[in-house]
Amino acid sequence: MTPTPTARTGDATLGKAADENFPVAPFFLPRAWRDDLMAVYGFARLVDDIGDGDLAPGGTDARHLGLEPEQSEDRLAMLDALETDLRRVFAASGEEPSHPLLRKLRPTARRRALTPEPFLGLIEANRQDQKVRRYGTYAELAAYCELSANPVGRLVLALTGTTSPERVRRSDAVCTALQIVEHLQDVAEDLERDRIYLPAEDMERFRVTEADLAVPSAGASVRALIAYEAQRASDLLDEGPPLVGSVDGRLKLLLAGFVGGGRSALTAISAAGFDVLPGPPKATKPSLLREVGTVLRRARGER
Repeated sequence: MTPTPTARTGDATLGKAADENFPVAPFFLPRAWRDDLMAVYGFARLVDDIGDGDLAPGGTDARHLGLEPEQSEDRLAMLDALETDLRRVFAASGEEPSHPLLRKLRPTARRRALTPEPFLGLIEANRQDQKVRRYGTYAELAAYCELSANPVGRLVLALTGTTSPERVRRSDAVCTALQIVEHLQDVAEDLERDRIYLPAEDMERFRVTEADLAVPSAGASVRALIAYEAQRASDLLDEGPPLVGSVDGRLKLLLAGFVGGGRSALTAISAAGFDVLPGPPKATKPSLLREVGTVLRRARGER
């Protein structure tokens, strides 16, 4: 049977989970958790694809959101339409969401008593991407991560019924770290989109110019800057083992996978001599497994 356009729209987006630095919904989780995590991932991936201009050609997503196909290139219009559809997910009555990925999200949101705020944060982060191309300070970048990354960790805690103030604090640190790691991997790709997520104050400190980021291979100053930002992410990931140690069962393995994914990506960046300009340094599966094991051992010591 040939998949319908609606099915293909959702499948293409969800299929990108395999490319993430960490397992999104690994096999060892209960089926209900996997389904809920993929529903949330589908939304998060869709909003990022809109913000980055990475939607499938043909305008199918625009049509699902009530826009004309040619409006798929208008990222702010798409994000506005997505927010309108998101509000249908949380409405007590009225029409159901239009986009298939949001229709999948609706039962998860109701079953897990989710709130719209984390999802709205992800939309706002992508609106900011259309307007803000440079960050002057690390504090500004961290505020962006509060919108672009931290909601994901909060949603994982909400989905698994493990939210607490301390876990949220540690999760925020881990998610900010994962966002920084992704930015370091994608320096060259982001520059092609006229975006730089390296704080200007740090670039000035290491005497790095934008031109230094536009060459095939990084010089010593760029490598030193990347090493500095990688250490910043590593320090934030130190909140991971206590977070992992605070939960039990298969959730412990899932959170260790997130933290280990960040650690293994940092290992790949280091192994590349902090030269991220030829392309994103990618972690290997053995490295990921080693890092997950290290996180679990450290987590046992935190209890």
